[in-house]
Amino acid sequence: MFKDSARGDLNGFLDAGSLINGELHFEDTFRVDGKLTGKVVSDGDLVIGEQGEVDGEVTVGRVFVSGVVRGSVKATRRVELTAGGKAYADLDTPCLVIEEGAVFEGKCRMTVETSKVRRLPMGQEKVKP
Repeated sequence: MFKDSARGDLNGFLDAGSLINGELHFEDTFRVDGKLTGKVVSDGDLVIGEQGEVDGEVTVGRVFVSGVVRGSVKATRRVELTAGGKAYADLDTPCLVIEEGAVFEGKCRMTVETSKVRRLPMGQEKVKP
């Protein structure tokens, strides 16, 4: 199994130049550096790399965007747009982080009751039992 040191155990990887059209389910972490079109469902982390593109309906625990996401994103814990990341999507998440240089075009809905997160000091998060 691959290890993505920033996020945890990597279940799968879609490399640059690859295309998936359909529905993706995974545990832990999945990284996209190619193009994925369709539906993504997981309680884990979706990492969209700098060359990655995701078009469709995303429902995950956390999503980290350095590439492009289009459509709708529901993250039960966190959405993070890094510098250079682009989200042309409607977001539903209790925590949204947008770094300088990122692009966000769409709507954002932030409600605590949709998450299972308990806030801790200094931005740490912990899933409620």
